[in-house]
Amino acid sequence: MARVIVRPKARREIYGILAYYIETAGIEVARRFRKAAMATFRELAEFSLMGAPRKVNKPEFQGVRMWRVRGFESYLIFYVPRADGIAVERVIHASQDYRHLLK
Repeated sequence: MARVIVRPKARREIYGILAYYIETAGIEVARRFRKAAMATFRELAEFSLMGAPRKVNKPEFQGVRMWRVRGFESYLIFYVPRADGIAVERVIHASQDYRHLLK
């Protein structure tokens, strides 16, 4: 099975999204988001070239790819393929300027 590494910044962003859903939509929606995000991460780990490549200037984000959380398409996953899976770098809302966040 391919490995999924969730970087600290992405983990904090996921917690923020979960808190937002708990406050605005309820615990069940938050659980569905978490389950959908984890399932999408596992899928990306198995097929790591599935996401669209993005050009970035930061060396730590070289090779980054973007994909949407299934069922929650307004959230974008930025990840880097690895030999053994993926590293999830960021999880952000599509309304955010991701180019600025990855500069």
